[in-house]
Amino acid sequence: MKNLVILGGGYGGIKVALGLVDKGLPEDINLTIVDRNPYQSLKTEFYTIAAGTVADREVRVDFPKHNQINYVFSEVDKVDLENQQIIFRDLSQIVPYDYLVVALGCEDNYHGIEGAELYTESVQTFANARKTGLAVGNLKAGGKVTIVGAGLSGIEVASEIRESRADLNVRLLDRGGSVLKAFDPRIQGYVADWFNKNDVEVLHHANVEYVEKDGVCNNGVCYVNDVTIWTAGVRPNRVVRELPFKKDNQEKIVVNEFFQVPQQKNVYVIGDCASSVYSPSAQLAGIQGEQTAAVLNSILRNQEPKVPKEIRLKGTLGSLGKNDGFGNMMKQPLVGIVPRLVKTGVLWLNKRH
Repeated sequence: MKNLVILGGGYGGIKVALGLVDKGLPEDINLTIVDRNPYQSLKTEFYTIAAGTVADREVRVDFPKHNQINYVFSEVDKVDLENQQIIFRDLSQIVPYDYLVVALGCEDNYHGIEGAELYTESVQTFANARKTGLAVGNLKAGGKVTIVGAGLSGIEVASEIRESRADLNVRLLDRGGSVLKAFDPRIQGYVADWFNKNDVEVLHHANVEYVEKDGVCNNGVCYVNDVTIWTAGVRPNRVVRELPFKKDNQEKIVVNEFFQVPQQKNVYVIGDCASSVYSPSAQLAGIQGEQTAAVLNSILRNQEPKVPKEIRLKGTLGSLGKNDGFGNMMKQPLVGIVPRLVKTGVLWLNKRH
């Protein structure tokens, strides 16, 4: 028997597994999925847990059950490349592999800012999003919440908290001169107007110098704060950063056209861990997962794999509470209820699958 191990049961990892079993795994292949949680969590919706608008059961789904899929629910400590095995933090077991798919996702990037990791809340893992939701939910009326980072995650967290808790003071620190600087100007203006109408304070040209237990110091001014939420950038999972493979300037592993590590072609890397011209997203990870499954289906049958097609993303969607949103769809900027409804539909499809 040969062991094929997938590290990470997120959007990319599950697409690899489903793509393999749909084609029928060869009988001599043992497939194992490793994840820290005994369920798949829908990371694009973690902001709702942080704001307390949705129960956590609504943003997680059961892993697919299949007689050819085995699961290990534990935290990966490291990948032993020399002996081709996975070592876990609790040392409960060691999982050997012949083929490895690394889809461990990302974690917060604190950019070396003093106090940021220690004194801020996060939405990067299911457990952290729940902890953030508890911190926000326990605030008294008039409590102060600061979100550091005005990208997609920061926008969704800020707007959802505002909709959830009208009694709170919500501040958003934006490093640029406009929120969502990567989006169309129409979207930037619409979101800025939404924040203005809904009393969310936005500070542009932010430069966070350090974070304390009860405050954030930005451009020489320290703001007293009850809860600080960090959404100011991500980096690949620590386990990935420690692998001795060639990486790009964002610490992502450089792969070939088959998502293989050139130095070790039985190792595949996808999603937030793989170097790409695109920014990290669930959509990108899912497509890469499907393409990796096709490559592996050929290799496991001793066939020459076809080079995957060039990836073309359909767009990006964001929410402003439950009834408003924005997005680039088919290269067209959209704002209002339509992109919000489409985002709800995408979530429904993810749950159903």
